[in-house]
Amino acid sequence: MATEQMFCFQCEQVAKCEACTGGAGVCGKPADVADAQDALTGAMIALARTAREAGVKNDRICDLIVDGLFTCMTNVNFDGQAVTALKDAVRAETAAVAAAAGIEPVSDYDVDQIWGDDEDIRSLKSLVLFGLRGTAAYAYHARVLGYRDATVDEFFADALAQLAEPGSVDALLPLALKVGEVNLGCMRLLDEANTGTYGTPEPTTVAMEVEPGPFIVISGHDLHDLKLLLEQTEGTGVSVYTHGEMLPAHAYPELKKYPQLKGNFGTAWQNQKKEFDGVPAAFLFTTNCLMPPKESYADNVFTTEVVAFPGCTHIGPDKDFGQVIQKALELGGYDEPHTIPGINGGTTMTTGFAQGTVLSVADTVVDAVKSGAIKHFFLVAGCDGARPGRNYYTEFVKATPDDTVVLTLACGKYRFNDLDLGEIGGLPRLMDMGQCNDAYSAIQVAVALAEAFDCGVNDLPLSMVLSWYEQKAVCILLTLLHLGIQNIKLGPTLPAFVSPGVLDVLVENYGIAPITTPEADLAELLGE
Repeated sequence: MATEQMFCFQCEQVAKCEACTGGAGVCGKPADVADAQDALTGAMIALARTAREAGVKNDRICDLIVDGLFTCMTNVNFDGQAVTALKDAVRAETAAVAAAAGIEPVSDYDVDQIWGDDEDIRSLKSLVLFGLRGTAAYAYHARVLGYRDATVDEFFADALAQLAEPGSVDALLPLALKVGEVNLGCMRLLDEANTGTYGTPEPTTVAMEVEPGPFIVISGHDLHDLKLLLEQTEGTGVSVYTHGEMLPAHAYPELKKYPQLKGNFGTAWQNQKKEFDGVPAAFLFTTNCLMPPKESYADNVFTTEVVAFPGCTHIGPDKDFGQVIQKALELGGYDEPHTIPGINGGTTMTTGFAQGTVLSVADTVVDAVKSGAIKHFFLVAGCDGARPGRNYYTEFVKATPDDTVVLTLACGKYRFNDLDLGEIGGLPRLMDMGQCNDAYSAIQVAVALAEAFDCGVNDLPLSMVLSWYEQKAVCILLTLLHLGIQNIKLGPTLPAFVSPGVLDVLVENYGIAPITTPEADLAELLGE
């Protein structure tokens, strides 16, 4: 039984997804690729157990596990051969570790044991595994920039090894919260890596208009890939536009200084099949955001890092983007300016309100709260998806009162980030804090405000209204639970892989609740 048969993140369905296993559904991930990912997961668990038995910890083991976990995330790798090649590399390392220690290698773990376990055990092990995958993505991005933390690296192997044990609710719930704790440290590390490399983000207005001439659209989260692409496009006449979670790149001083970084193309990731169709440009996918490309533009799609799709050109470790640039030159771009507006009709978006910016005006924010100019903060954030009901977040933000501030991050912001909500005391009411990993910025701002008001975070006039979708959302949710954050509103539905028993624990201990309607939720959160 493949992972996508137990729960399909792409189609947001629980149980066996016939469309996905047939390879023709929303996700388009064939069953053999899903099975290959389960086999890779089983091989990584075997490596973790063998290394634990041998008493060995090293960067090679950590790198393989991080690569493997990231590969198994949603919208990353659709190439069964690439997944199998990584599994073979993991198995080879397991054999080498065992041989060096003079022990027998542990056999690959059968992941079906998780999917077929007691529903509460399956639920908690799924939380741990999915959370590890999300955290691994952040560790991967930090590692690319030369930042790593031994505690974070070693935890991946330790947690994977524990998944092979029978487990109990009493043991697995703390392990899931430990994933949240480690993810907090990993997000801190990535924040240091990004700001240390590219500077502190600053508020920046980004146009959604594409200028005439050849251009490349770069999607995903990896700022290092964007920096390399910008270096290689200098003097070529090729412009670069961000897409999806790459939007916040415009706020980093060391990236925005390139004049060929023009603006943002399109809206959220799940709209790419419509928005990319017929576009005379090259598309480069750096991380999880790829949907199976339509035949009409598949030849224009390039992948790199752990992203792969059969038939699409993959850019290897040499990071020579010459083929991408050449494709853009061949296609030529638009003859006239072309705009894809936001879902609300807006033609610009503002980003760059990470912790460095918000905390630099903390006194202004605190004074605005004390004077009553700001009555409440809403963090409306998370991952977007195709499931009906996600327009809730658009309507919620539109309905927020004029004396409230909306903080946002991750791709869910595309539901409303083209709206103009006005200002309070010179501060915009809508502040985009960045990518999903920039949840760390939101946490730091909340902690700073709590310190300023000498209270706990849960006592602040702050409400979190989150949209969940895939593994990065899982690890961030676990981080918030680790921090003891209460009364989170979650939607468009509660995670289907969470069993009723585990959900009861989360509701009882943390007050997690599903979204209802924008009007009812706003009234409740504002105490009306």
